[in-house]
Amino acid sequence: MAVILMNGNALRDEIIAGLRVTVDAAGSPAICLATVLVGTDGPSQRYVASKHKKAVEAGFEARHVDLPETATQDEVEAVVRELAADDSVHGILVQLPLPDGLDPEPVLDLIPADKDVDGLTERSMGRLVRGRPGLVGCTPLGVMRLLEKYEVPTSGARAVVIGRSTLVGLPLSLLLNRKGVDATVTMAHSRTADMAAVVREADIVIGAAGQARMITPEMIKPGAAVIDVGVSRTEAGIVGDVDPGVAEVARWLTPMPGGTGPMTIACLMENTLTAARLQGAFPA
Repeated sequence: MAVILMNGNALRDEIIAGLRVTVDAAGSPAICLATVLVGTDGPSQRYVASKHKKAVEAGFEARHVDLPETATQDEVEAVVRELAADDSVHGILVQLPLPDGLDPEPVLDLIPADKDVDGLTERSMGRLVRGRPGLVGCTPLGVMRLLEKYEVPTSGARAVVIGRSTLVGLPLSLLLNRKGVDATVTMAHSRTADMAAVVREADIVIGAAGQARMITPEMIKPGAAVIDVGVSRTEAGIVGDVDPGVAEVARWLTPMPGGTGPMTIACLMENTLTAARLQGAFPA
């Protein structure tokens, strides 16, 4: 049976269109996503521009603060502190990485949990661990939306998440283990013994290690769902953690590009509406 490609571009557009319908039906209340960019890094500028474009498509206001490469720690923190105190701003995103010499942690600590649309702060992670309402990291949430959309069975399924970062691996493991999803989750990493054997047992494999094409066809259980989150820059261009040959074995597979990347932006927009609801600025 042919592999089912999990089209992140199509689902992103579907989610954003749905958000626009929801916002319009509520009378188009002002919902504001604010971004902060320090420096002139080209990829970061493009990422921010694409986020603003999708925010407008979803019916949100997009506000942006540009700071020079020479901005000090105090200047960056002052901007974020001002946005945090502004009731007209519902979501705050500080584009990472910051330039060398700046510490992102004190900056992120200034973002209130209800405005943390990137789901990066320790308060957001704590809410996720405790199962309390809050904002979840956009990439992990995007993976879950793909699994839901393509009706990948999760209850009782064995899931292996390769990579244990606090940005993707850890929150994704928590989401897969939640009641109602009910997967049995293994977190694999660079010290996992016999990685291939561990992965071969999985019904759902998620590559989030940033190791180019480390997941090969012989590691995949026939009929498994394989989600590629990893990004590596190679001489051949940008590639994921999953070897293209996996398409011959898997039942579901995210393309690279066009899989989880677009879903990160879609779920940033979803989080922005959730943030407005948490702050009482949008009907529950």
